[in-house]
Amino acid sequence: MRVDQLMTNEVATCGPDETLNDAARIMWERDCGFVPITETGSNRRVVGVVTDRDICIGAYTQGQALGQIPIGAVMSRNVHSCKPSDDLATVEATLRGAQIHRLPVVDDDGHLLGVISLADIAQAAQERGSRRHAVTPAEIGDTVAAIRQRREIRTAPTA
Repeated sequence: MRVDQLMTNEVATCGPDETLNDAARIMWERDCGFVPITETGSNRRVVGVVTDRDICIGAYTQGQALGQIPIGAVMSRNVHSCKPSDDLATVEATLRGAQIHRLPVVDDDGHLLGVISLADIAQAAQERGSRRHAVTPAEIGDTVAAIRQRREIRTAPTA
């Protein structure tokens, strides 16, 4: 199975100059925990991502209201992504290696086409049965375990 058969196509985005409040609103309205950050204008080239955790940590470390903190101050700029033609085993391996739950799906120029998540892959594996799926439930479990491994603890920046 390929990414384009499973990815979410209708994805709301923010620009780096918008605020964490804007990203939090999208997450609330769409019941998600991840917003791709794209260049301003109609380009939609992915320049970062922000998660619900990034918003929480950003609010804590910045000591300001969400509406005062630009997304660019806290977004992850090291973006892992995939292509629509990638197979799910490749995506799952990327998620595991990067210890993340979601990937932007981009074209060859980095323009956003959609998003795929580990939850999407797990749901598809459950619905179709592991024999017909490129990723087994055991591999999904291994990926969740890898994502949940404790990372190096960083101290909060001082103001």
